[in-house]
Amino acid sequence: MLNRLGVEVLTGKQAAEITNEGVRLASGEFIPAEMVVWAAGIKAPDLLKNLGGLETDRINRLVVRDTLQTTQDDDIFAIGDCACCILNEGKPTPPRAQTAHQMASLVERAVRARLESKSLPKFKYRDFGNLVNLSEYGTVGNLIGMVGKRSVYLEGVFARVMYRSLYKMHQHALHGTVKTALDTAANLISRRTEPRVKLH
Repeated sequence: MLNRLGVEVLTGKQAAEITNEGVRLASGEFIPAEMVVWAAGIKAPDLLKNLGGLETDRINRLVVRDTLQTTQDDDIFAIGDCACCILNEGKPTPPRAQTAHQMASLVERAVRARLESKSLPKFKYRDFGNLVNLSEYGTVGNLIGMVGKRSVYLEGVFARVMYRSLYKMHQHALHGTVKTALDTAANLISRRTEPRVKLH
């Protein structure tokens, strides 16, 4: 889809320098650009690095066991981008919204179990796939588990409906029914009145 939109995707390239005129790659190649957007992944705040002697990884995330308790203190749980949870495959769980959502659900059960002096549940990450929305150009993605354990590729109207539904579910979980409904109505109204591009 990006190729159809005229976007050239370069992989395995390392940016060596950003200048006023563009980007110089480590290979010496220069890509002229008026605007550069640099997405460099996640890093937890420096505050966590020296937080009460808790174990952290190289990007400041708190290292947790499969119960999502920190390795140094059973009374502290960590989830989302500030948690480094290494499971059976030997890799940390991916820093994605679905990971944080699954961790939050587990910690809610774990806190209840701890208050009732029961054994804590163990975290098992389940990858449901990915959906990527490219503005009005389209939505693409892959869903895992729809047909057995296979991955199903999606694009077009169905992918867009799924993406919007998932987004609304997240909004509802964060803000509740009333605020989500009001935000949705406000967005529908503003979309019809706002210009497509900034005119200044």
